[in-house]
Amino acid sequence: MTYQDTINWMFTQLPMYQRQGQSAFKKDLSNTIKLVEKLNHPERNFKSIHVAGTNGKGSTSHMLASILQEAGYKVGLYTSPHLKDFRERIKINGNVVGESFVIDFIEENKPFLESNQLSFFEMTVGMAFDYFSKEQVDIAVVEVGMGGRLDSTNVVTPEVSVITNIGLDHTQFLGNTLDAIAFEKGGIIKPHVPVVIGEKQKETTAVFVMLAQENQSEIIFADQQPSKTYVSDLIGDYQSKNIVTVQQAIKQLQLKGFNISETHITEGFKHVVDNTGLLGRWQTLRTEPKVVCDTGHNRDGLTYVMKQLSKETFDTLHIVFGVVNDKDISSIIDLLPKKAEYYFCKPDIPRGLDAEVLMNTFAQHNLRGHAYGSVNEAYKSALKKAGENDFVFIGGSTFVVAEII
Repeated sequence: MTYQDTINWMFTQLPMYQRQGQSAFKKDLSNTIKLVEKLNHPERNFKSIHVAGTNGKGSTSHMLASILQEAGYKVGLYTSPHLKDFRERIKINGNVVGESFVIDFIEENKPFLESNQLSFFEMTVGMAFDYFSKEQVDIAVVEVGMGGRLDSTNVVTPEVSVITNIGLDHTQFLGNTLDAIAFEKGGIIKPHVPVVIGEKQKETTAVFVMLAQENQSEIIFADQQPSKTYVSDLIGDYQSKNIVTVQQAIKQLQLKGFNISETHITEGFKHVVDNTGLLGRWQTLRTEPKVVCDTGHNRDGLTYVMKQLSKETFDTLHIVFGVVNDKDISSIIDLLPKKAEYYFCKPDIPRGLDAEVLMNTFAQHNLRGHAYGSVNEAYKSALKKAGENDFVFIGGSTFVVAEII
């Protein structure tokens, strides 16, 4: 198979949550355990950091990887979803996994993957761990896909566990209260492994303390600790919370003997994009008119994004917006500015919500605009209408941003 054949097979033969939604979600680690056993437990051959949370886990993972790279370590990075190319999910020192490795892994394991009906995410986790093991990384930063307790990544025993924060997202899978979601995400807490919690929230503290005590794990609430101010190339006020969380995670690694200096930390925060290739976090695409995209898509994420947007100065605001069809629009619509022209679009995935449906829903809340046949058509129309002193924002879904970058 060619690389494209391989990727097409992965996308279509087996369920992929990002594309299909609920039907692809598996509340069970048994398949992942079978796969890592078949691969001779590659996850035991490298040290790791495990990162969960509702918002900020992607940025936090990339910041950690960047600092460790500055410190001279060979760093694996596993994240999801990808924006442009599947291989973005699996990187070493910012370089994506080679096409040949992806092809070979699937060809070698295809009979097993098919007979055991592994999901897209399960096989991708196995592939990443196999790659990191074979390439002998010093440490891998592993981002949870969804939740934590039953997420496929939860077969690692990390040096430190990180949970950025808890908000209401994926409630159909994780529960519809903050403490229920905290229990799922807190499932990454391992015996005698310290856990850093990014934000102390009254609804979730008791859950995390209980889980930490059960596992005899030290628990650190990052926002309750002294912290320094660092400059990061990840722009957006919301990154300040991630920076505080990362500092405490790095401190735990230093206590375990990792050689990470103040200079490594400073430079790591400054060069996250260069070191890791992270895209789509308050990313400026052009300046006249100013065009910014952000992948924030749930209530907590969009709260930070809209707060950032309110600090911009412009004549007219144009918003290119699309969501997935299982998005609870009522949970986010009050955050969005009424004084804006909307360009509604459907991300090009089966889960994308029809642009006309989105437009009609927004109209009921006095948010006005037009529906377009594609994300690119919506974006082109916004650029055409925008004056040089206007502002164009693209968001609502990771998959909308992916089609623009």
